[in-house]
Amino acid sequence: MTEELPISIKACDELQDIFPSLNSVTNKLEAQLNFQTLAAGWYGDEESILLISLYLQSPEDFAFQQRQNNGGELTYFADDVFSYHDQQEQQLSCYIAITETELKLLRQQQKLLAGYLQKKVLKVINLIANKLSLLAI
Repeated sequence: MTEELPISIKACDELQDIFPSLNSVTNKLEAQLNFQTLAAGWYGDEESILLISLYLQSPEDFAFQQRQNNGGELTYFADDVFSYHDQQEQQLSCYIAITETELKLLRQQQKLLAGYLQKKVLKVINLIANKLSLLAI
C-alpha cells in the first residue's frame, strides 16, 4: 500500500507523447517538491494537509480545462496557470500550460525539459505558497 504524497504532478497524454522522458522528469520533480515543502513546514498539522495536484497541459488541454467548472475557488496566477481550491476537501488542482512557444523550444532542445519544468513548477508552487500564506521554497 502506498500513501498519496501531498504534491502530485500529472502530464496530459499529448505532452507524454511528445516528450518520452516526461514521466521520469515529473517523478523526480514531485519527490523534490514534496521534500522541500516538508522541510519548509507546510505539513505541520497532519489532520489538515492540503493535497496539491499539478496538471501539466498542452495549449488545447489547458483551454479545455479553462472552460470547465471544477468547483472550488478559482484563482488565475498568470495567463498560463490557474487553480481550483476546494477548501472543504483540502484539495488544490492547479493547471499549468506548456505554451506553443515553450513547446517549440522544448521540441528543438529536449535536454532543456527537466530544468525548464523545474523552474516553471517551482515558480507555481511559490505562487501557491504566497496565496496560502505558506513559506516559499
